[in-house]
Amino acid sequence: MTRFEDLPYRPCVGTAVFNRDGLVFVGRRTEGPEHVDLVHAWQMPQGGLDHDEDTFACALRELYEETSIRSVERLGAVDDWLTYDIPRALVGQAWKGRYRGQTQKWFALGFTGDEREIDILTPGGGAHRPEFVQWRWAAIEELPDLVVPFKRGVYERVVKEFAKFAQ
Repeated sequence: MTRFEDLPYRPCVGTAVFNRDGLVFVGRRTEGPEHVDLVHAWQMPQGGLDHDEDTFACALRELYEETSIRSVERLGAVDDWLTYDIPRALVGQAWKGRYRGQTQKWFALGFTGDEREIDILTPGGGAHRPEFVQWRWAAIEELPDLVVPFKRGVYERVVKEFAKFAQ
């Protein structure tokens, strides 16, 4: 068995989608070994980067696959890749034990559509399995307290970088 420290990070993207009021889209996850309670089951859309995929194209793809949202404009991005480790006890349960955590490229997007476009129950026109059971708009400052604790550092950095888009 590979030592935890020797496992790679899963390359991913994340999206902070702001509405016209400066609030951010968050969804409550449907499942996952990392979710220990309903308070910390919320997160912004994120997902895995395919080999040789452009990070921004991946962000748009993942957003659509999880929320059906396509009406967005790019506001900004975090220059760095943000990384977190999952708890060691979850390594065998998450991603088939292949990764120790994720390294993520984050994008800020402005939602330009109508909320009727958002469909988390049959995302991507029903072509994708739902990842969220509920969604809402939240103040950006709330985000670190809504996610599982091991993602909190990443979310604190995203809040710091993207707070200007909540104005």
